Amino acid sequence: MSLLATISAWSEFAFGFLLFAAQLTAHEVGFWFGRRAAARAEGPPSEGVGVVVGGMLGLLAFVLALTLSFATERFGERHAGTLAEANAIGTAWLRAKAIGQPRGDEIARLLERYTVLRKAFVEASHDPVHLAEVTDSTNALQSAIWGHLSAIVREQPNPISSSLMAALNDTFDASTAERFAFELRLPPQIFWLLIGLSLLGMAALGYQLGLRHTRLPLLAVILTLMWTLVIIDILDLATARIGNIRTSTAAYEWTLTGFQGSVTIPAAPSP
Repeated sequence: MSLLATISAWSEFAFGFLLFAAQLTAHEVGFWFGRRAAARAEGPPSEGVGVVVGGMLGLLAFVLALTLSFATERFGERHAGTLAEANAIGTAWLRAKAIGQPRGDEIARLLERYTVLRKAFVEASHDPVHLAEVTDSTNALQSAIWGHLSAIVREQPNPISSSLMAALNDTFDASTAERFAFELRLPPQIFWLLIGLSLLGMAALGYQLGLRHTRLPLLAVILTLMWTLVIIDILDLATARIGNIRTSTAAYEWTLTGFQGSVTIPAAPSP
């Protein structure tokens, strides 16, 4: 699947064209074999061929539905992960601001940079070098933030510093969960099963039409186009950094906007 993933990352249109052409080729090959079989056969073609072809196309539709469900769930997990991480960062930032000392303010400042990095991670394309740079920068920021937190906990071992520690721990756990969600993709075995069934289904349909000496070029093209579009959408949804369906970074943008207001401590109310 790595070659096809590379082609998809370069151009989703190129992948779709190759898949479309391969299915039409399989249909034409099946049609040719069907005509040859009809020429050698005596009498009308067996009705059992239509039953088998219908079963193959039904199985293809079933696998398409399963893989589409899998891809949609992965897409939803990535979206939920961004929201959970952005909320965790916001909570940690507020608690760092509430500490009321230079180290707390420094943690809040580093969390603002951390949010920008997490947004860049979600927006990154299929570029291992860039992803490695973002991951290294994220790890460095986590170490710096935790270093300041360790100093606060040693200087002030109280429930306030413990709550900040819990919030930062949740923040870092959320980033790990989000990274894992972005690494999950459609298993190669399922992908190749999908491709193989689509090619076999089109070949079987061509074979059936060849037995009857019936050409339906327009319907064959429309059916092939439908299969191709569905498979492209499945690949797009299941793979985080390929295609046009990307995970929204709105949650990070809202969090960054919230940082701009800072924290203002009002005057104590008069008795």
